[in-house]
Amino acid sequence: MPRIAGIDVPDRKKILFALQYIHGIGPKFAADLLAEAQIDADVRANELSEQQIAMINQIIDSNYIVEGALRRQTSQNIQRLRDIRCYRGDRHKRGLPVHGQRTRCNARTRKGRKKTVAGKKGVKG
Repeated sequence: MPRIAGIDVPDRKKILFALQYIHGIGPKFAADLLAEAQIDADVRANELSEQQIAMINQIIDSNYIVEGALRRQTSQNIQRLRDIRCYRGDRHKRGLPVHGQRTRCNARTRKGRKKTVAGKKGVKG
């Protein structure tokens, strides 16, 4: 397995898709990176030479924030929102959708499984 940006990427996949296993690199960044390094996107990851891997690593280190640094930056941004007690920070704190989605129905990804509340008993008479 080639090691790119400190991550073992799958070696049997085309390099365009193997690069996307790195947190912070999606389809567009992977294509841009390969264009800058002048590497064909159809080449398998295990067919890359050491020089090509070094070139990819150098470009990632100089131009992109990936993996641990990106995760740390994201968590710091969320923590800043919580600290200044803004609306988005409060939504993060409560585990609710942040970007204005409705919560009356749906929003189960953020809210978690349903917590059933006992309903009011029917009144006789």
